[in-house]
Amino acid sequence: MATRQKSANPSPKTETRKSENATIQPATGKLGIMIPGMGAVATTFVAGVEAIRKGLAKPIGSLTQMGTIRLGKRTDHRSPKIKDFLPLARLEDLVFTGWDIFEDDMYSAASKAGVLERELLQQIKPFMSSIKPRKAVFDRNYVKRLDGRNVKKGKNKMELAEQVREDIRDFKKTSGASRLVMIWCGSTEIFLQPTAVHATVKSFEKGLTENDEAIAPSMIYAYASLMEGVPFANGAPNLTADIPVMLELSRRNEAPICGKDFKTGQTLMKTILAPGFKARLLGVSGWYSTNILGNRDGEVLDDPGSFKTKEESKLGVLDHILQPALYPDLYKNIFHKVGINYYPPRGDNKEGWDNIDIFGWLGYPMQIKVDFLCRDSILAAPIVLDLVTFLDLAQRTSELRGLGIQEWLSFYFKSPMTVPGLYPEHDLFIQLMKLKNTLRHLKGEELITHLGLEYYD
Repeated sequence: MATRQKSANPSPKTETRKSENATIQPATGKLGIMIPGMGAVATTFVAGVEAIRKGLAKPIGSLTQMGTIRLGKRTDHRSPKIKDFLPLARLEDLVFTGWDIFEDDMYSAASKAGVLERELLQQIKPFMSSIKPRKAVFDRNYVKRLDGRNVKKGKNKMELAEQVREDIRDFKKTSGASRLVMIWCGSTEIFLQPTAVHATVKSFEKGLTENDEAIAPSMIYAYASLMEGVPFANGAPNLTADIPVMLELSRRNEAPICGKDFKTGQTLMKTILAPGFKARLLGVSGWYSTNILGNRDGEVLDDPGSFKTKEESKLGVLDHILQPALYPDLYKNIFHKVGINYYPPRGDNKEGWDNIDIFGWLGYPMQIKVDFLCRDSILAAPIVLDLVTFLDLAQRTSELRGLGIQEWLSFYFKSPMTVPGLYPEHDLFIQLMKLKNTLRHLKGEELITHLGLEYYD
């Protein structure tokens, strides 16, 4: 990673922390978290943060809160917690707002989502009830299975974008936040591909004014966020920020971006298992995956247009990990099938079934079957926490804030964003090494290669 110049306008009132490579401004003041989509994932995340702040729970699953990072040689025995190694925002300093097409406050929304026990929700009810949704940018043409009344009105999409920008400024003022991050926790939109309207800021703004159909509601949020200099993360497989205009705005306004699609259940298992098969050079002839899911996400994905977006995100994982062009005898003819079935009785407790047909020495066949009874929002909530915390760090770091895409955060996504022409890294363990080495690099620590020869000199 090349060293970038220090920002031309550092705050004269704050003390900065320097390393060999980067200048990291301290995490002073409140960090405002802005969430389009106040459904199961968002409410589980916010409720969890408040429960942890009150000492009612532990931040299990969060790398920023519980993870450690090895520094130097194994014999040095230096493994501080990541939150002690870097100046990350404290949980006590997080404040929240969000948008949703339904009028329920976060307590009501969390109760209806049915993820968390009522006993826990009752203990944080005053706080959760205080977070009420702002009117959302919404169009049923992009999410056909949902409809709500808490929706913004405007003569065109540019006017809607200006209303979101005003919401951002209002929240910063009323909450007293010194910094902001926006993270999309809304539903999966219909499948869209990049067009000319997504190419530049000029073409995109013209498209907003002309209500171009290729501009989905999630793109309006991303545009508004980046125009305000606010980092943006995309937790759904929507096109959203993975278009040239958003990269241009991200770099111009030093508002980091990352995405897309939180890596939670079945795909998390694939990015754990597939690297193991490849490491041992075991062949794969077929991988059949199906899910049953009953929450709002399952209802949305029951629409073929929204499912197509999710399917594209899920299907790309194996090709990038297994690299069939490099290992044609093992992976060239793999049959990969993904399905999602809406099943209301299951609620947020998703079940993912995988049948994996592998083959080994002399081509002899074997099978692996996985039945993952997971809780989708429980797996997603710590991802949201880590992403908003790391995005805030990126914007306070001279070397990261002007890069645009934060590829080092690929660890959290099914379909990681990269610069055009660069294939994404999907191997979970390589992703984690990339993330931790980035953190080491920022503080001038030696990168860990795991070579280990020096112990035997």
